[in-house]
Amino acid sequence: MHREREEAIPLKSRNRDPSDEDDDDVSGDTTTTRAHLQVPAGNRHSNGPSGHNDNGYATSMDDNEVTVTIEVVKPSRLIYKVTDNPPPHMVLLFALQQSLLSVSTALTVSLLVSELICARSDNDIKTRIMSATFLMIGVSTFTMSTLGVRLPIFQGPAMTYIVPLFALTTLPEWQCPAQEDLALHYKNSTMNTTLSMVNGEYLVPRDWINEKIQQSSGSLMAGGLFHMLIGLTGLVGFITRFIGPVTIVPAIVLIGLFIYKVAVRFAQTHWGVAALTTGTAVILALYLAKFSTPVPAWNRQRGFHIKWQPLHQMFAILIAVVVGWLVSWLLTELDVLSAEPGNKQFYARTDTRLDIITQAPWFAVPYPGQFGMPSFHVGAFVSFFIATIMSLLDSLGDYSACARACYVPQPPAFAFNRGIAVEGVMSIISGATGCCHATVSFGGNIGAIGLTKVASRRVFQAIGLLYVLFAVITKVGAVFITIPYCVLGGVQIITSGIFIGVVLSNLQYVDLNSSRNLAIIGMALLLGLMLPYWKEQNPDAIQTGVEDLDRIIGIMISNPVFVGGFVSCFLDNTVPGTLAERGLAKVSPKKKDDDIKQEKNEEISDEFENGYEIYDIPWLPASIKQSAIAKYIPIFPGKSPAKSMTNAPLMAM
Repeated sequence: MHREREEAIPLKSRNRDPSDEDDDDVSGDTTTTRAHLQVPAGNRHSNGPSGHNDNGYATSMDDNEVTVTIEVVKPSRLIYKVTDNPPPHMVLLFALQQSLLSVSTALTVSLLVSELICARSDNDIKTRIMSATFLMIGVSTFTMSTLGVRLPIFQGPAMTYIVPLFALTTLPEWQCPAQEDLALHYKNSTMNTTLSMVNGEYLVPRDWINEKIQQSSGSLMAGGLFHMLIGLTGLVGFITRFIGPVTIVPAIVLIGLFIYKVAVRFAQTHWGVAALTTGTAVILALYLAKFSTPVPAWNRQRGFHIKWQPLHQMFAILIAVVVGWLVSWLLTELDVLSAEPGNKQFYARTDTRLDIITQAPWFAVPYPGQFGMPSFHVGAFVSFFIATIMSLLDSLGDYSACARACYVPQPPAFAFNRGIAVEGVMSIISGATGCCHATVSFGGNIGAIGLTKVASRRVFQAIGLLYVLFAVITKVGAVFITIPYCVLGGVQIITSGIFIGVVLSNLQYVDLNSSRNLAIIGMALLLGLMLPYWKEQNPDAIQTGVEDLDRIIGIMISNPVFVGGFVSCFLDNTVPGTLAERGLAKVSPKKKDDDIKQEKNEEISDEFENGYEIYDIPWLPASIKQSAIAKYIPIFPGKSPAKSMTNAPLMAM
């Protein structure tokens, strides 16, 4: 048989018996490939001008040849692709699994915010901040997967926004008052002193706390506005021309190094329980990483059987929290931990804050302005703006990492822009509700996609709805607040350690044999540690004669992210160096042109499970996409949707 194109193709029957499939093994999802064979007329057998040949293949005929179309079915590499819709009960289970991966981080950030605004003993404030945090996680995750970049990405509280709060605590007006000062305040006040004490400690007056929340809220909203405009104007690509791995790595490593204060605040309540929590997570996630857990399963075809899944690795942090919590309960029952409110071990007990659950209402809806009208603080705005740039670059890396995990093409420029714009809108809403932090994409949940092989967009939309439910049912947040501080400290040790390690891994794209790069990174890290320490030791050293300017400069040099990021960015863009040396030459021009040509021909490589269509919003009217204003707002597909932001950072955290 003469062939115009020869191709070896394994054939599979299209008429498979559904009973042959394992009900809960959906790895049989398939993709269809077509091959065409051209056969001379003398070698064919058919029943007429067009019909079926003796082998049953569909044919089309003319006087000279027969075209045979063979459909080939190849297995999918994902259980559920981005566009798949799993059964509702499976969606719920997958959503619960992903939600539990990030609860500890959400809890830690919200409690840390409470500490920094002097609300450590104010359970009502802590519960409301927790509910607002859960609400923003839910709204951000749902919006990002539906309207934003439209990838299955979890949006959670960003640690990059905690460092600015630490910098603000160096200002006299942001420092928490001592118990002696509070006692004097209430002595001269007409307020009932009994109502102002919890567990033997004076509460910081509510108006003092609200003032801090209002200042950080207004400043965060202003930073979110810039974040949104960067996405709507397409400035993301412009920024990434000047900010590469040599800039990003020192800046974000300094975040991780500065966060050690967070771990110490919580772990010092009982170092033994903190070490046990960390050790449990390390054993399950690292030492036993190559092992699988036997899971009993049953279906109609195979009956009762055992499946092997790395569940202990997927839920390592959750299991570690449960183990640490149980040990804290045991130490509390044995009265090993001190019950004195002034003792650090007080917050390691499990019985000292149970009243939070009983006092919290069943339902409450966080709303904008719940802590008062947002105000503006110049120093806080500068800090939040720096955090905005860092979180923006972090998210760009996560978008790319998520695309790889989902086996889809890299997001085109309009999808990047739309995702960044949505994050900016969410930052504005976060500031309005009093979260004191914004939300960014979480790399840990992207890693879970690679483990579970579940990349369905519906799952992450369900996650968003679950977190909104957690926010509205206030007692759920109250239960999380009762987790012993030492357990949270243990979790912070491993999560912060992984965070720093992942950031350092991005140095693989930089030429580390270059003395230029080594000098820039080393000086940025050193100055990022030196100047904040010097400012802490000499709070009144800056004297320009203008009080507001002194305050702004003081906050900037107290922020290690700003110092390290500014130094590394300035040197990286002024000291001569090639793009390859700087880690910016990640995609060759030839490959970029080939990608665009491939998209124009509507040919998607076999390495992808979905095409560029997943980044479009199908239910948005074409009149909006093609309107005159859409030409100036680069968040909709243009003539070359395959054109991606090839200079986007490769960070994936």
